[in-house]
Amino acid sequence: MTGFADMWAELAGIGLVDGGGYRRYAFGPAESECRAWFRREASARGLDVRSDGNGNEVAWWPAFGTGGVVTGSHLDSVPDGGAFDGPLGVVSGFAAIDLLRLRSVRPARPIGVAVFAEEEGARFGVACLGSRLLTGALPADRASGLVDADGVSLPEALAAADIQPALGPSDLLGEPVAFVELHIEQGRALADLDAPVGVASAIWPHGRWRLDFTGEANHAGTTRLVDRHDPMLTYAEAVLAARKRARLLGALATFGRVEVDPGGVNAIPSAVHAWLDARAPDQETLDQLIAQLTTHFTARASRDGTGVAVMPESVSPLVDFAGPATDRVRKVLPDAPLLPTGAGHDAGVLAAAGIPTAMLFVRNPSGVSHAPAEFATAEDCLAGIRALADVLEDFACR
Repeated sequence: MTGFADMWAELAGIGLVDGGGYRRYAFGPAESECRAWFRREASARGLDVRSDGNGNEVAWWPAFGTGGVVTGSHLDSVPDGGAFDGPLGVVSGFAAIDLLRLRSVRPARPIGVAVFAEEEGARFGVACLGSRLLTGALPADRASGLVDADGVSLPEALAAADIQPALGPSDLLGEPVAFVELHIEQGRALADLDAPVGVASAIWPHGRWRLDFTGEANHAGTTRLVDRHDPMLTYAEAVLAARKRARLLGALATFGRVEVDPGGVNAIPSAVHAWLDARAPDQETLDQLIAQLTTHFTARASRDGTGVAVMPESVSPLVDFAGPATDRVRKVLPDAPLLPTGAGHDAGVLAAAGIPTAMLFVRNPSGVSHAPAEFATAEDCLAGIRALADVLEDFACR
């Protein structure tokens, strides 16, 4: 499996920034270069590459056909993200096909390696954008209205990346019998279990909410504290409240992005725009968290003389991978531990759409994800490739 090392080395420099992280935003220069790499690798293997107007691509072996088995992941990243989140699943898909060919496997069903667009949502704010559009989970009219921080719309970004926009459901996957996504573990459960590969049991319900705090702009040096209507004050208290209430409920809440208008050092803001990421082990807890926070934010804004609006941007329910696909994977990999994850994936979107879905995790000894310290050893990556090849062979040949 020397091809893995070569592919990984070729990807390693694309989108790398100072500090060791990656900025591979959907349909931007770095991610487009990764897509060109994907097509080169597919061509070198004689695979049949197909795409849709949502920005998703699949390389098929031996050729496109219905009733195949699909693997793959994504190539975009969060700001300053790690090297493995997404690309490991794509590279491993190609490497697994290489291994199956070395085994002289002749698949009875086509095998596809997929790249889904804008999985992280770092550019347009909706996680798993490509798979949501492909399955119809996200209406095309809503997607067409999405804009990035520079005011570029999704259709404009697709066109700039030489992709003809055609938003909405597509048959790119050809009604697969299964989708199996390999991903680096975004935690250290496998390290604690001393296991190189695991199988996903579920994805926690999670979502992103945009909060618009509004107030009154004024001079920082002449406006008395009692006369201020400062939305930054309301926002700052909201961050602490979210952390406290998430802790009490056994959930997770994170503010990772904030924008301030007008952004002057010596001016009281007129508005603060913030994004809340919330996750919980079950839907009831997540709903309770958001309801409590919305009530709290509203009451606090009233006391501060400010306003607040809470709007969901993308919300994903609990995904339970229990079913025939995961049962089959566990028979192929009986020693792989079963574990849940709080991270969202395209696999979760496809599972919610009724596609038989399973996930494999590769050990991450650092336990870090969405940051440069994210890591997997070469030995564990190869163990993941062998596991994926075994699973694909089982689905495609039996």
